[in-house]
Amino acid sequence: MGTLELLPAVDIAQGRAVRPVGGRLSQQSEGTDPVEAALSWRRAGARWIHLVDLDMAFGRGNNTRILREVIDRVRATAQNPIKIQVSGGVKDERSLEFALSLEPDRINVTSAALQHPAWLEKTLGHYGERIALGLDARNGTVVARGTEWCGDSVHNTVRWLQTAGACRYIVTEVSRDGALSGPGLQLLREVLSLTEHPVVASGGVASLEDIRTLRALTNQGLEGLVLGKALYVGNFTFEEALKAANDDAS
Repeated sequence: MGTLELLPAVDIAQGRAVRPVGGRLSQQSEGTDPVEAALSWRRAGARWIHLVDLDMAFGRGNNTRILREVIDRVRATAQNPIKIQVSGGVKDERSLEFALSLEPDRINVTSAALQHPAWLEKTLGHYGERIALGLDARNGTVVARGTEWCGDSVHNTVRWLQTAGACRYIVTEVSRDGALSGPGLQLLREVLSLTEHPVVASGGVASLEDIRTLRALTNQGLEGLVLGKALYVGNFTFEEALKAANDDAS
């Protein structure tokens, strides 16, 4: 059994770090300072930060200036190199340019990009490992959070993405995102069975036992876990999560 890379999330809306529930913004909690949120995870030992522009994801503008400030501050104060994964509404050339301007280590392209297969295939071919394809699903169907769009089945979508050049997937059962109801194991196992490329889990984790359960999937190709609400509400510390994701006995 391998180790599970943890990516603490900093979701930004209207310049503040918030937590959406079930892929929607209607149940936000009170916002906090996104720079301090990111720095707190760096101090706790994070090697990656998952930085999300929720306003861009929901078509309400963008927080590019704030994201740039967060990235600059985190990189300037890190004693060891820390990597940034940028997410939120990256689905076409314009939004990709916003993301590239931030010079992140990796860009999470949303499943909404599947509506533009020719552009997505070109982007995957050009940027390769710098792109992680967000695979958001509900009841076995790929969806685009923040919209009414529904795509094909997860099975058919992953089969196509394998030929289109996807190198990494970030998989979310959207009904579990921010709900602290446990990870979407059935969805994860399906995607893992369809690809040999790395898979990152996202959404639903509520306990250290959930992290241990996901760590058991590392021998099937699960690479990492995006952590959000469980950290912010204090279900466990990031240090405790790191221990569960690596080796509880260490």
